[in-house]
Amino acid sequence: MDMYDKINELYDKRRQVELGGGDTRIEKQHAKGKWTARERIDYLLDDQTFVELNPFMEHRGSDFGMDTNAAKGEGVVTGYGKISGRSVYLFAQDFTVYGGALGEMHGKKIAAVMDLAAKNGVPFIGLNDSGGARIQEGVSSLDGYGQVFYRNSIYSGVIPQISVIMGPSAGGAVYSPAITDFVIMVEETSQMFITGPKVIKTVTGETITSENLGGAHIHNTKSGNAHFQVKNEAEALDKVKQLLAYLPDNHKQKPQSVQTDEDTDDRPDLIDIVPFEATRPYDVKHVINQVVDQHSFFEIHEGFAKNIVVGFARIKGKSVGLVCNQPKYLAGGLDIDSSDKAARFIRFCDCFNIPIITFEDVTGFFPGVKQEHNGIIRHGAKILYAYSEATVPKLTIITRKAYGGAYVALNSKSIGADIVYAWPNAEIAVMGPEGAANIIFAKDIAESDNPEKVRQQKIDEYRERFANPYVAAGLGMVDDVIDPRDTRIKLIQALNMLEMKEEQRPHKKHGNIPL
Repeated sequence: MDMYDKINELYDKRRQVELGGGDTRIEKQHAKGKWTARERIDYLLDDQTFVELNPFMEHRGSDFGMDTNAAKGEGVVTGYGKISGRSVYLFAQDFTVYGGALGEMHGKKIAAVMDLAAKNGVPFIGLNDSGGARIQEGVSSLDGYGQVFYRNSIYSGVIPQISVIMGPSAGGAVYSPAITDFVIMVEETSQMFITGPKVIKTVTGETITSENLGGAHIHNTKSGNAHFQVKNEAEALDKVKQLLAYLPDNHKQKPQSVQTDEDTDDRPDLIDIVPFEATRPYDVKHVINQVVDQHSFFEIHEGFAKNIVVGFARIKGKSVGLVCNQPKYLAGGLDIDSSDKAARFIRFCDCFNIPIITFEDVTGFFPGVKQEHNGIIRHGAKILYAYSEATVPKLTIITRKAYGGAYVALNSKSIGADIVYAWPNAEIAVMGPEGAANIIFAKDIAESDNPEKVRQQKIDEYRERFANPYVAAGLGMVDDVIDPRDTRIKLIQALNMLEMKEEQRPHKKHGNIPL
């Protein structure tokens, strides 16, 4: 045998690895509307940029017939390549090999490529399609999961981590995506759950389908475990590309700026979008789209906790993170889910040097026995903690209402806002004029001949004296009262002024956010 024979043997082995579970299983994958691991990688990465790592790793199990059933490629494809010219590392689980089940070497393959991503300071992407732990390998498979979970955790805030769920993700498999920064799910073909329908039926007697238990819609609207719900795999991978465009490669960098062709920064329509009457609803996304660069708003967690809107956008080509009350839902009040949603997004922006802009129109934390008993105190405190901890540029625009503890929580000056602007109709107070008047002037109202008339007079008096932006501006709690039409201009000026901002926190291992 000469060198040419050895080279031919190499290519033969590589072709076997690339076939994964073979033609029959590939056909089954396609029949479910799913691509293979390698097809997904080819679509996601720039042409001819993928470099595979560890293609010849194999399990060393011998129980339950595994010694006669080699898993070519070990059920996962790993490597690196480029997206829009930027380097990324990734893995793609191969459902045609052992159902993508994670075993010892499968876990080691993923861990090795994660280490390289962290060393090189570039984003990491996981394409998940796995039935869970490889039971035949016993406890070794659990150790494989631990190797991955550990790296997800210690590299959190070091490099962006994105998970795409493109099939089942059951048992321990769900915890890796849960630790990553963003989770994308495909309708009908992807599910996440700790215990599947059969186990639930056995233990609790409840009957439910996989889709209704842990499908894309459930996790994007009810649990909040996923950030994006898409119709097919191409759309899922396109989301990855869109998302990366707003992010830096690592925590030491800032996001790249892009060219913008905005003709003017005046926004006269803002006066008409937000109703003057404090109780009338409107769609805050119309405000966002007026202020940011055209077509640049990229919403996160769209279907979950709709009373708060979060997402990325660009202002003069620079990436920003937006946190906005949504008066269309629950009057924009803060509840448990919206507190979690906002706090997680704020902390991500702070990790990766993305300025945070808050549009505030809030009556308060949402009242109710269920909210109190389920921990609104603890959950609401997460927003306070996240804003206080963040050292990126932090800007707030108070468009209408800013009452009570919710005013403090939503990036007020007292918890570290760099700049707070208010529109001239803004009401900034301990509570709304109606509630305040009923408490402060209760005796006057009760003893009057016309209680309703006196009540309204006292409400108007309170609003005029206390619920306006000039009292807060007089105390330095608002930096300026601005014409709504100048909002974009003022934000551009503030972002430029804060470009080189640095702020230190007391040295410590880490804080203890109220989880």
